[in-house]
Amino acid sequence: MELKLSTNIIKDNKELDKEWDTIIIGGGPAGYSAGLYCGRYKLKTLIITKDIGGLLNETDIIDDYPAVENITGPELARRFKSHADKYNVSTLLETVTRIEKKDDENFIVYTSTGKEFISKVVIIATGSQRKRLGVPGENLKGVSYCAECDAPLFKDKIVGVIGGGNSAFHDAEVLAQHAKEVYIIHRRDEFKADPVYIEELKNNEKIKFILNKVVSEIKGHEKVEEVTLQDTKTNEKTTLKLDGLFIAIGLTPLSEIVKDLNVNTDPAGHIIVNDCSKTNVKGLLAAGDVTNQICNLRQIVTAAAQGTTAALSAFLYIKTKKW
Repeated sequence: MELKLSTNIIKDNKELDKEWDTIIIGGGPAGYSAGLYCGRYKLKTLIITKDIGGLLNETDIIDDYPAVENITGPELARRFKSHADKYNVSTLLETVTRIEKKDDENFIVYTSTGKEFISKVVIIATGSQRKRLGVPGENLKGVSYCAECDAPLFKDKIVGVIGGGNSAFHDAEVLAQHAKEVYIIHRRDEFKADPVYIEELKNNEKIKFILNKVVSEIKGHEKVEEVTLQDTKTNEKTTLKLDGLFIAIGLTPLSEIVKDLNVNTDPAGHIIVNDCSKTNVKGLLAAGDVTNQICNLRQIVTAAAQGTTAALSAFLYIKTKKW
């Protein structure tokens, strides 16, 4: 579905003010939820993002966002933006290259085209990017990165899950509630998943394990039909018929933008925030997949909730100057 955007996207440099109450970096669910609430708090707000929707644009069907059934990712992205537009939130389609903190506690935000903005608060909502296999056929329909999103689409089908950690085992468990058969494909003969999790899935008759194998190619006419498996010890190649393939080898948080601000991050690079979405840097907030979210649950609904929390913290900080 084509993403139709409203006219509240700034393209002409003459339209841009230099100073803002809040600048939000990132245009996914966290960014636009933060924008919506910043707008409702009457904060002068600019969202700078390279695209509208982030990872939503990689999802065919979303059926797990409360009260919104069976919607495409791009359409949900459009609705997020449209709602924020209602409260005069501006969007600039550009890439932020650097953030600098001034002596007066304000921030300077620099973009790839040489623009500079000053903001009292910055909210980082840059999200994450999927770790990809980098093999032929990865763009075929039926390749997915979210079991909660797409599992119902594979009712009574045969699917594969690539990975050996808790995420892969979680995805396999979710898929087994819908699919006829689920194959966990792992490059080693041992898993990183918790032992209790492994034992539980080994007792599930729908789930089978393919060890010491990597997927070297995904084949099919428009959609997934089979994968080529390469043995990690012998290099022997075999094929496996599948209707869908779920890749669960992890996400990389897009937190590089804050590296010069001495922001605390966890070992994986997620920005560490408290319950109010505050970082250790005064005036800098973060929301969504780029953060160390509670319970490691990276869903649209949790990103939206955290964006809302960030907006409230921005409002209170601007109003009181207390962090």
